[in-house]
Amino acid sequence: FVKNAEVNQHLKIFLLFNKLSAHKKIIYDAFVSVLGELATIDFYIYNNDFAFFKKLLTNANQDYTHYVIIPHFMEGGENAHEIINTIPKEKLILMDKLVPGVVGDYRAIYENFEGDLYHALELALERLSKYHTLKIIFPENTYFPQEILKGFKHFCHEYAFNSRVVHNIANEPIKDGEVYINLMENDLVILIEKILSTKLKVGKNVGLISYNETPLKKLILNGITTISTDFQMMGTTAANMVLDDIATQMEIPFYLTLRASL
Repeated sequence: FVKNAEVNQHLKIFLLFNKLSAHKKIIYDAFVSVLGELATIDFYIYNNDFAFFKKLLTNANQDYTHYVIIPHFMEGGENAHEIINTIPKEKLILMDKLVPGVVGDYRAIYENFEGDLYHALELALERLSKYHTLKIIFPENTYFPQEILKGFKHFCHEYAFNSRVVHNIANEPIKDGEVYINLMENDLVILIEKILSTKLKVGKNVGLISYNETPLKKLILNGITTISTDFQMMGTTAANMVLDDIATQMEIPFYLTLRASL
């Protein structure tokens, strides 16, 4: 997928996202709205495919003033630093995730995946205390960083919760006293259907926390508790990094929104 929003400006940006989604659209819209007609933006999507990611960067024209990249991969990502390091650091902005092995003075606006989940669960501790087990739905083949699991396991160990990593929610029995932490929207639909097929009451017998705030989550099940990055701020900040041209790295805020599902 390629989109070219071309106007005659001196800024020419290679914008590379791992996929299209509701929250990626928020990032894109915020980024573009700040830059407006100040930049030409060539927009590419590599569908979490490292080989395609590498091909796009290798074949990119050399006349871009900035490369703005979200680096998430299903597999092969352990070599991502090699191709990213070929980009002049004064032209590089990483969004959403830092990549181990990328060196030099480059700009970044990123999530702290391990610390963010740990601290969000700490903020929810009072509500979590009525449950005995926390389960995180984390598919085996996923682009989600393993740091999320580290934060989850650290919290459960620190606060003495039983814990389990669930790879396939469709096969998982729903039990009284459990909280489910959901990452993917498709899994959320399956999880809600399974909960509704039981006699368990959401927010009392079983808890639900979902990644990534969306308007619908305010309404479903009288409100689903969410943990979410400020995606609009991420896009706006990345665009301002282009305009300010200052080499800085910034951790994006992460928010817990408590609702009836917990």
